[in-house]
Formats: sequence, structure tokens, C-alpha cells
Amino acid sequence: MKKVSIFLAEGFEEVEALTPADLLRRAGAEVTLVSVGGRREVAGSHGIVVTADQLLADMDFAQMDLLVLPGGMPGTLHLKECQPLLALLKDFHEKGKNIAAICAAPTVLGAAGLLYGRKATCYPGCEDGLTGAEVLTDRVVVDGNITTSRGVGTAIPFALSLISQLFEPAKAEEIRESIVYGHGPAKV
Repeated sequence: MKKVSIFLAEGFEEVEALTPADLLRRAGAEVTLVSVGGRREVAGSHGIVVTADQLLADMDFAQMDLLVLPGGMPGTLHLKECQPLLALLKDFHEKGKNIAAICAAPTVLGAAGLLYGRKATCYPGCEDGLTGAEVLTDRVVVDGNITTSRGVGTAIPFALSLISQLFEPAKAEEIRESIVYGHGPAKV
């Protein structure tokens, strides 16, 4: 079974955390919501309180296949301030294990020095935080073991990309079909 950790910090963007959590679980991954603070209850940037499965300090990440950072403000800033998380990201990067970040959170990877020589994307206006990266404006960018994405509106393609990488493209297509994503003209 593929194992994924999604990190929650006070002020995280709810859609960017819960959409990947939901879709990865539908695909069969074991997803753990991990609080980087001292409490399991974490308030998102829009006041939705989510109860994390575990605290960062209580986790063993040795068997994890993927680490995911949702964006949001001030959640992204809190992720950047979390030294144990930065050390974990660097360790995963050195081992070539999968790391993903969406919205403003790719700037955490930039601050950790993980984007040098990589292609990456982020929320418009956060590009200066992608230190060392070739900045793209694609919805989702995969460069080696690092996946980045732009924001709330790209949360579904971001999650589907992660499913495709962890499992196979056919599994991502199965999930896309099951949630009726991308069918027919959009009606507003």
C-alpha cells in the first residue's frame, strides 16, 4: 500500500489539503493528515477546523512514499518555520522520494534549497520564492521526484497527477472518471 503524509499548519488552504487526501484515499493510498503544530485540531485559512490523524513529532516517516504540502496563508509561512519538516523534506529529497507542494507551498521547497535546476510552478505572485527553479505557469509541473501546482483551482489535476505517479495512469483515469472530472462543457 502506498503511504502519503499531508501536512497541516494553522492557516492551510483546506481544498489543497483535503482534495488530495480524498482522491488519494479513493485510489487506495493510506493518507495521514499530519499537524506540524502541537495540536491535532488545525484551523484552515477559511476557518474550517480539521482534526489531523497525527502530530509531526509522533510520526515515523520511514515507510512514507509521498509528502504533500498544501498552500494557504499563513499556513505556508508556518510550514517554512517548521525545522523538523524542513529536515524531513531535505531527507526525502536526498533519497529521491516523492515530494509535492501546491499554491504558495512550493516556496517552502525553494526555501529548503530543493528546487535548484528544477522546473516548478506556484500561486501567481509567489514566484520569487521558487529559489533556483525554472518557473512555469502550467497547472501541474512534475520534475523528477518533485511535483508542484498552482492553487485551489488545480487541486484536482494535482491530486490526479500524484495518483498517476504513485499507482499508474490508469488508476488516475479511473478516479477522474469516478468523480466526473473534465466531462463536457462547464456550466456556470
